Amino acid sequence: QVQVVESGGGLVQPGGSLRLSCAASGSIFRVYAMAWYRQAPGKQRELVAGISRNGTTNYVDSVKGRFGISRDNAKNTAYLQMNSLKPEDTAVYYCRADLGTTPFTVSRQYWGQGTQVTVSS
Repeated sequence: QVQVVESGGGLVQPGGSLRLSCAASGSIFRVYAMAWYRQAPGKQRELVAGISRNGTTNYVDSVKGRFGISRDNAKNTAYLQMNSLKPEDTAVYYCRADLGTTPFTVSRQYWGQGTQVTVSS
C-alpha cells in the first residue's frame, strides 16, 4: 500500500506565502520524479512544478520566480514554497509521486487527494 498526502494549504492574502508538503509513505522502494499540479474551478488540471530525483526542476511560466519546488529523498517528501501569491493561484493543489514498490517493478504514478489554496483579501 502506498499513500501520498499533501498538507499546508489554507487561506492567504495576496502577496503572502504558503509552503505545501507532499509525503509518500508505505511500501516504497524508490521515489523518482515528484510534481505539483493545480486545478481551479472550471479549469483543467495543470502542471505547476516538477522535480526529478536528482533535483532538476521545471515550472509553468506563470509561477516562475515566485514558487520553488524542493525534495528530501530520505523522507520521500516534496515541498512547494509559494511566494507573492495572487488570487489566480487559488486552486486545489495535487501532488504526484512516480515511484516503484520493488526493485523489479515499473514506476507508477500515485496521486494525493489535494489541498485547497485560497488567495483572497
